[in-house]
Amino acid sequence: MTLLLPDRPVVMGCDVRGGGPGTRETDALEPSTLVERVHGLVLAGGSVFGLEAASETALLLARDGIGLPVTDEVFVPVLPSAILFDLANGGDKSFAQAGGAVSPYPRLAREAYAAVTAKPAEGLVGAAFGARAGSRAGGIGMARAQLDGGGTVAALIAVNCFGEVQMGEPPVSGPVPMPKLRGSSVYGEGSTCIGAVVTDVPLTRPAAKRLAMMAHDGLARAIRPIHTPFDGDALFAMSLSDDSPARVDPLLLAELGTRAADCMAIAVRRAVSAHRDAG
Repeated sequence: MTLLLPDRPVVMGCDVRGGGPGTRETDALEPSTLVERVHGLVLAGGSVFGLEAASETALLLARDGIGLPVTDEVFVPVLPSAILFDLANGGDKSFAQAGGAVSPYPRLAREAYAAVTAKPAEGLVGAAFGARAGSRAGGIGMARAQLDGGGTVAALIAVNCFGEVQMGEPPVSGPVPMPKLRGSSVYGEGSTCIGAVVTDVPLTRPAAKRLAMMAHDGLARAIRPIHTPFDGDALFAMSLSDDSPARVDPLLLAELGTRAADCMAIAVRRAVSAHRDAG
């Protein structure tokens, strides 16, 4: 699993485009809801079982006094999360069978929480440990860009897509690749890309949602097909700024979203090349 834990509560938005998503507390990010800022983000493998990682992480944050102060001693973290489907990739999945052992995801959450670092790794790690990106190994990829007028945006993505990652621009014609199709099964080795874009530009909640929406264009530029009925593609956008603007300049948001999509396309390609280059 992969944790994104900011130093302080942040504005966050989310956009889900895959046809088979698995998420938690994404509704709480809608601009019409109560809580203005949230306390972190959890990305995990394991399909629905991976959502347990968010429950365990929320408990760990609460015990450290992070969250909404319900009483003097009880805190409730708002911790959105998303999972990808990797249950058919081999490994021990007996925890999901009759008489199986305890689910590993609470333990993985505790290990990830204890190992949080300012220098996350790329490749087959975290939420993408068992990922397959089309016909090849997937992974975690990251990229960063500067805005023309100052400020930065960065992308992190766990790539486990149903489609094929294109190292150049995707073709506009020809066969649609479906490397994970196995006979009559569309599940193959699993699917879904989940990730986040992070900026130091102050955002409103509607602007954060728009940023997440625009970042999805980076997936479309690097993966073919994308946002299929079998993927649960979900992207989050967060601002690390303490400021609470009344609105965000539309031209600034246009550039920010474009840079985010650029970073997301680069990050996808880095995800499938990071472990290959390391070898």
